[in-house]
Amino acid sequence: MSVTVVGSLNEDVLVRVARLPGRGETVVGRGTVLAPGGKGANQAAAAGRLGDGVAMVGRVGDDPAADRQLAALAQAGVDVTAVHRTPGAPTGTATIPVEDDSGENLIVVVPGANAELAPADVDTAAVRDARVVLLQLEVPLATVEAAAAVARGTVVLTPAPPQPLPAELLARVDVLVPNEHELVQLAGAPAGERTPGELAALARTLTAGTVVVTLGARGALLVPAGGPAVLQPPLPVRPVDTTGAGDAFCGALAVALAAGTAPADAVATAATAAALSTSGPGARGALPDAAAVAAARPGLPPAVPLGEAVDPAADRAQPDSADDRGGPR
Repeated sequence: MSVTVVGSLNEDVLVRVARLPGRGETVVGRGTVLAPGGKGANQAAAAGRLGDGVAMVGRVGDDPAADRQLAALAQAGVDVTAVHRTPGAPTGTATIPVEDDSGENLIVVVPGANAELAPADVDTAAVRDARVVLLQLEVPLATVEAAAAVARGTVVLTPAPPQPLPAELLARVDVLVPNEHELVQLAGAPAGERTPGELAALARTLTAGTVVVTLGARGALLVPAGGPAVLQPPLPVRPVDTTGAGDAFCGALAVALAAGTAPADAVATAATAAALSTSGPGARGALPDAAAVAAARPGLPPAVPLGEAVDPAADRAQPDSADDRGGPR
């Protein structure tokens, strides 16, 4: 198996809005669209579009939404043998208002059957034998820890949505992929704008492994286990909907790493795939295939090596656990 994703499967309810609401505010949307989603399933679908041998481990309900989610993954080329139906629990859902002009979004997730994914479910050959095991935090943390412990290949973790992470789990992660906000929370540092060099310094306080920080419109920051950090600028695109761009990035990154691609080139491939994924609606409306990524790669700006600055605001008083949150978006 090339890539195995352990994570969530949701049915997304997409709502177009003129602008995103503020706290306590009501805005009027224009219709709803049902679409397949869930951070885990989105990453699996992105990987399945780009390479062979992709498997999904997760749980859905015993309802019509489950049929739709399994069919969507199978259509993307993902093996769903290890996705279990869960009587008595609904398939997970996510409600996502999307802003017209910017494509920015808000997401509210109801876990449903995802909360029933157990450590025993990940003790399977699909996890043990994968070249890359891709994890997120929309399923129970104990299950994520169990998958990282079982995996014999490269472990990639997206630390979203936020929750404290045990040091034992971070020690088993080979590639950590937070967004900027998750990185700051994981490091226990105060919120605030930081330069890529300062973010690289924070990343090195978390793990001796590789960290890839997704930065939205600023691109992606590679902080390797050894050597200087590198900033990969994004591919110039006009986004329609940024929902799932971070998941597209992670799926593409996993496929590239499973193929033996060097980290910097894997990040460049992932950045290209993520940018292309924003050109259509929903988390999977514009997932590119390998040919589309190869065609777009020449338009990607070159990566820039960074000098790393010590972040004077960093608080390193919590080496044993921390928090997180998010996506290249």
